Amino acid sequence: MAQLFFRYGAMSSGKSIEILKVAHNYEAQQRQIVLLTSSLDNRSGGGTVASRIGLQRQAIPVDTQMNIYDYVQQLNTQDVATGAGKIACVLIDEAQFLKKHHVLECTRIVDELKIPVMTFGLKNDFQNHLFEGSENLLIFADKIEEMKTICHYCGHKATMNLRVTDGKPVYQGEQVQIGGDEAYYPTCRFHYYHPVVA
Repeated sequence: MAQLFFRYGAMSSGKSIEILKVAHNYEAQQRQIVLLTSSLDNRSGGGTVASRIGLQRQAIPVDTQMNIYDYVQQLNTQDVATGAGKIACVLIDEAQFLKKHHVLECTRIVDELKIPVMTFGLKNDFQNHLFEGSENLLIFADKIEEMKTICHYCGHKATMNLRVTDGKPVYQGEQVQIGGDEAYYPTCRFHYYHPVVA
């Protein structure tokens, strides 16, 4: 039975490497996937899923206007018409940046097209507020799983994302600021509030 999955974790928890692994596993079985990512994340160029360990591949960028259901339905219909086989899975990286309508479109892909949708992303931002996409995935997903990583400072489980500038903590600013290891540290709750500042 098709389901909507949300796999979330703090920065550096391996979300992008996991989605690339899942894509590889489907394709190794000759099953077609649709790989999507947010158009906001342009660190490796638009429409790229890139892991910190160096693996990357092209994906379809999702902007605020895109209708994911219509896009997948059209691809799925084309595949059936050409005899190439139906889409086996939809994979979405940086799912925290989805809008509510995107998440509802994902539920339609699962419920009406019977295609599983696996989303990967952050749960909370650097101020510990939910992103729009994450909030709606927590509401509508059939299965929710935490991907774990360790605190930048102490090695305990990280649950928060500390924004930093020149190694100093930042607690104010816009919700979305694209960055990697130079801009965000995964931290435990204690070190989020009490970072070790050099």
